Amino acid sequence: MKVSTSPPPPSRAGSLDLIADDLALDFANTESGRGFPSHENHLREAEHVAQWLKHAKALPAEDADWLKGEVSKRADLAADLMTQAIALREAIHDIGAALGRRSKPPAASLADLSAVHARCVAKASLAPGVLSCRWRWSVRAAPVEAALGPIALAAVKLFTEGDLHRIRECDGHACGWLFYDRSKNNRRRWCEMEVCGNRAKQRRLTARRRAD
Repeated sequence: MKVSTSPPPPSRAGSLDLIADDLALDFANTESGRGFPSHENHLREAEHVAQWLKHAKALPAEDADWLKGEVSKRADLAADLMTQAIALREAIHDIGAALGRRSKPPAASLADLSAVHARCVAKASLAPGVLSCRWRWSVRAAPVEAALGPIALAAVKLFTEGDLHRIRECDGHACGWLFYDRSKNNRRRWCEMEVCGNRAKQRRLTARRRAD
C-alpha cells in the first residue's frame, strides 16, 4: 500500500520574519524545527537563496534579481551557491545553538565557517566607507562570494566581537530559531512572543486544565 505524502509548503524565503537582530542568525533561521515533524527548510533551491538575500537586504535588490535570473539558467552556479549557502547556514546554526546552550561550539562548524569566510574575502576588495573601510564584491564577477560574503562577515564578527551570552535559542517547542538578545535585562526567551511565547502559554493553560 502506497503512503501518500504531501508536498512541502511553499518556501517563505522572501517573507520570513527577521527577528534575530543579526544578519547571520536570521540566515540560520531559514530552517526551523530541525529533528521534528514540523521541520521547515526555506532554502530548497538556489532561487530561494536569492529571494532571501533581497528580503534581508543582504544584497542590493538589483543584484539579487540578477543572481536569481542567473541561477535559473546556470546549473553549475545554482549547485555551487546551494552547497556553500547550506554549509554556511549549518555552521552558523550549530555554533549559535551551542553558544545559546552555553556549550562549546563544534570544531567542525567553526572550520566550515572559516572556510566559507576565507573564500568570500578572497574575492572581495576593500573600499572606503563613510566612517570606515568595508569589503565590497561584484556579484557579476563573483556571484557566490558576493551573495554569501556579507553573511559570513556578519557571522565572524558576531562570534568574535559580540557578547556571546546574548546569543540565544528560542525556548519554543520544536522551533530552534536563534536571536541576539538586545533587551536591557538580557532575559528574552522567544523568537517572537506572539508566536512561540503564546504557544507556550497555551500549552501551560491546557496542562492546568487537564490537571484540574
